Amino acid sequence: PAAALPAVGRRGGQRRRRRGRDAEGAMPVVSVYHDVLEQALGKDEATEERFADLCFEFGLELDDVTSDYEIAAKERGKAAAEGLSKRVIYKVDVPANRYDLLCLEGLVRALRIFKGNMAPPRYALSQKEPVPNMRLTVAASTAQIRPFVVGAVLRGVSFNADRYQSFIDLQDKLHQNIGRKRSLVAIGTHDLSTVKPPFSYEALPPKDIRFVPLNLTEEVDGHRLMEVFSTHQQLKAYLPLIRDSPVYPVIYDSNRTVLSLPPIINGEHSKIRLETKDVFIEMTATDLTKANITLNTLVAMFSEHCDKPFLVEPVEVVYADDYPGNNFAQPKQRIVYPSLDPRPMDCKVDSLKSALSLGHLKPEEVRDLLRRMSVHCDLDKTDANLLKVEVPITRSDIMHECDLVEDIAIAYGYNNLNLEVPMTFAGAAEQPINRLSDMVRVEMANAGFVEALNWALISRKDNFISMRREAKEEELWRITAQPHEYSSGLLPVSVRDSSTKEFEIVRTSILPCLLKTMFCNKGQELPVRIFEVGDVVVQEPTKEVGARNIRRIAALYSSMKSAFSVLHGALDQLMYSLQLEPEHEHTEKSKRKTYKLVPSQDPSFILGMQANVVVDDVAIGIIGELHPEVLGSKGFDVNLATSAFELNLEPFLDWL
Repeated sequence: PAAALPAVGRRGGQRRRRRGRDAEGAMPVVSVYHDVLEQALGKDEATEERFADLCFEFGLELDDVTSDYEIAAKERGKAAAEGLSKRVIYKVDVPANRYDLLCLEGLVRALRIFKGNMAPPRYALSQKEPVPNMRLTVAASTAQIRPFVVGAVLRGVSFNADRYQSFIDLQDKLHQNIGRKRSLVAIGTHDLSTVKPPFSYEALPPKDIRFVPLNLTEEVDGHRLMEVFSTHQQLKAYLPLIRDSPVYPVIYDSNRTVLSLPPIINGEHSKIRLETKDVFIEMTATDLTKANITLNTLVAMFSEHCDKPFLVEPVEVVYADDYPGNNFAQPKQRIVYPSLDPRPMDCKVDSLKSALSLGHLKPEEVRDLLRRMSVHCDLDKTDANLLKVEVPITRSDIMHECDLVEDIAIAYGYNNLNLEVPMTFAGAAEQPINRLSDMVRVEMANAGFVEALNWALISRKDNFISMRREAKEEELWRITAQPHEYSSGLLPVSVRDSSTKEFEIVRTSILPCLLKTMFCNKGQELPVRIFEVGDVVVQEPTKEVGARNIRRIAALYSSMKSAFSVLHGALDQLMYSLQLEPEHEHTEKSKRKTYKLVPSQDPSFILGMQANVVVDDVAIGIIGELHPEVLGSKGFDVNLATSAFELNLEPFLDWL
């Protein structure tokens, strides 16, 4: 919902509009022709200045005013632009979560409702039950590749060149946006008059699927299709979604005519043309929720052009008897799509008004503001403070009451809101752990050490094997009993489906990162003194997310000869600045806490040349000479005598 805020909130008494196309990647951009806008909104509202202001009021931004000729001339020169259309195009930035604004139909409809020129439409099914045979049967084999499918029919659609192009463009934008480049949802639209229901959705071996793909004349099987489109500028990006699967999804009609091979391409046989009147829509998906939103968006936008506007014919989806059940579909289940019923929400008018300091508004005014944002709502007949909201299928971005607050703010006008100083005082302050970290950084810098900054993600090899350590299951609950204790065997948090072995887990120690830094800087003048203050992340079963961050400091000293005393001195200085002193120097008059070094057995360090840093009988860190295998070719290939220490910083918050 916050996606709409930057556009409406950036106006400081004067509109700011970006020229050029440099920001197209930031938010979806809808291109609409100026003459089409004139027909839809009227000449006065479609002028560049007035349309820019209207977009701004609605929370959008007119990004550019151009033409096909101008675009080509800028990118490839005037010679390449010759013969192209000079028809004026308005390019409008829209929020990424407003799928209903991704086409001319939705954008114009929303603006007309906002201006009060039309009431929000009611979307409905043309009949409760689908017509006989308007059925789509889902085979069990589809569960292993794209398990879900939804469908609908638009009857009596009137296409012209602009509407047809808008229909295609909306599908492309939905594919890229909510469909995540067809990985979640793939849309197929077909001329219903060329196919014969009922339909079937199956998954078959590639060699068994033969059809003529859209805009081709050659009949191909699944394998040949992959070869043909491997060099296609647009479609080659979608081939990996199914290429390595033993079966490909395919939709047939009752004559075994292929309608589509999702998520790649439709068949030429059922291609939609300007003269098409009845459109069959099918969408295969790996995410059923996204599929429903996409289907509802598409039918809501283009049912406007049907003989009976905003009426949609349903399709029955039947799951096979042997379909493996899941959380969304069960064997033998019959589901009618699309579901066009609005989602009910109850809100307190006072709560909506107080969120924006609009206490002077009447309940009826709050209701009318929401209606301007295409949201159906009415005041409860028995309680004027209760607003009965019906969230339409086009507003999937409305999830909570705060989204309604944002809509009210847009309809009321951000520039019309009064600035008030809150009655509560919340003084800004640095988090204690961050303040402590900055103090530690200063002390280490004063000691001659240079700060390093490394990624928190690391490979398992570097975090454990190269350090001669291993994660131990028995350590899982130890951190709960002793939250401040330093341990080398804590369980890491893994990155699911990591794209590289370098970033498999979140680090459980800072030392491997410093050693990697040392390896990359072996050419530096010796000795090398480096440190890092940062977080490690370990599994913690009592936490809501199953893990916790631990703030640590680590430092190392590398030279041709061992100089453990230098690093030990840096540790002593750091501990003294944190109000701790060595146990053997403690006197009765001293108010400082004490620490001591106790022999340890961490495999990363040389046995007999390492110790735990112990405070109040808790080992909060370790110091010592790193093991030759850690420093050699089996480890980080530093090949220099290196001393290091690592401490947990969080217990000092309780001690200072």
